[in-house]
Amino acid sequence: MVASREAQIYRRDVDKLSVSERENLLKPYLPSKSPTSTKSPRSQPIRQFLKTNLHILVYTVMHAVFSLYIRFRQAYHIVLDRLFAILYYHHRAPELIRQDIRGLNKIPQHLSVILEIKDGEQGYAGLEKLLDDVAEISAWCAGAGIPMLSVYEKTGALKDHLQRTHRTVSSKLHAYFGRRVPSLQIQAPHVPSFLDGDESGQPPSSAGHLSILLLSVDDGRSTLVDLTKTLAEMAQRNKISANDISLDLIDAEISESVMIEPDLLIVFGPYIQLQGYPPWQIRLTEIYHSQDSCGVGYQVFLRALHSFAKAHMKFGR
Repeated sequence: MVASREAQIYRRDVDKLSVSERENLLKPYLPSKSPTSTKSPRSQPIRQFLKTNLHILVYTVMHAVFSLYIRFRQAYHIVLDRLFAILYYHHRAPELIRQDIRGLNKIPQHLSVILEIKDGEQGYAGLEKLLDDVAEISAWCAGAGIPMLSVYEKTGALKDHLQRTHRTVSSKLHAYFGRRVPSLQIQAPHVPSFLDGDESGQPPSSAGHLSILLLSVDDGRSTLVDLTKTLAEMAQRNKISANDISLDLIDAEISESVMIEPDLLIVFGPYIQLQGYPPWQIRLTEIYHSQDSCGVGYQVFLRALHSFAKAHMKFGR
């Protein structure tokens, strides 16, 4: 009853207001008029249509120009690789490899490469291709006089087949050098090394010697994490002072547990993808990669050595 009585009083008061007064009461609550509402209703769709087609045209032109650039660049590198393959080819002769690098003023004493098993080459075929690539690079390093080679493969497939890797590389070295085969040592972090097929800790003193170090993702950032935990625990137990922890100490520990810093790192691929490569060891390393290269090739190896010989190392104070 009270609600109906209040409703009747409200209607009675509203009926007393004029039309203009009612409009004034409602104006503050009405939405403002859009500035485009006075325009022709057909002008907006036409403008939107032209804008959309202009964007499509610009995108198509940019895509076409970039595609042409990529095609010309790939064709240029293919022709360049073929030309290098004709002018410089090792023919499995160490003498020709030494002749190709004769004019270089320096060569790396520690060469590192990043290899990977392709997605379409998983299983036995992928492992065989990987072992053959390692063997070829090892023969090139031995021919060029590079005493140490480190091979990084993310999954650790090479580290799981240490003896098989030694057999494959040794067979390739015999194909290149004949009877005068340099001694070969293959090792991996925290794994006994293999020297000419036997487990050994020390390589023999020989003028021709090649050391190969196999690395995986476990030897990268996880090694730094483990070292940090070890140093922290030693500091908490007062076995080492916090002031004794320095860059030199960390560098010495990592160099002993993993490897020393390489002089040159070759990425056999069209892009620089380190894939978890040990970060501490490449602070001052020269990194080389060849655009549009699809795999391991002697031409890429040779160009990397030439690029390293021309590089100027500038170390900060």
